[in-house]
Amino acid sequence: MQPSTALTMRAATLLTLCCLAAGSCRAPPDFCSQDLNLGIQPGSPKPINTNDPRVLKAARYSVEQFNNYTNDIFLYKEAHISKALVQVVKGLKYMIEVQISRTTCRKTSHPTLDHCDFQTNPALQQTLWCYSVVWVIPWLQWVQVPVLRCH
Repeated sequence: MQPSTALTMRAATLLTLCCLAAGSCRAPPDFCSQDLNLGIQPGSPKPINTNDPRVLKAARYSVEQFNNYTNDIFLYKEAHISKALVQVVKGLKYMIEVQISRTTCRKTSHPTLDHCDFQTNPALQQTLWCYSVVWVIPWLQWVQVPVLRCH
């Protein structure tokens, strides 16, 4: 067997496994093509662009978890992501340093955070710095925030 044939067979096998994990082989699943092309190897955390859509999604998820745990009547949302790392370990672990600020949206109204403006009233403004770890296993559609510290 020629080396190029062996490589093609490995790629086909990997695509089949991704399709099976996704439950469909009609089209290549987004998570397979995305995560296989990260350009990182398993092991130690690597820097990732703070504007990467996956980082933004992970940061939003951690802020939503913060909102679920706090007794504040207002929702918070991410104001600035200062640092992001990604590590390949049975999925992807995003380690994010994010500044979050109180919005004008109340928890009881349940709006999406995209439509929430930051507080302009100085008496109600509050900003926190948070470190979170967001663990994503895309092929299981599983997300967890094992670490969320804000001060």
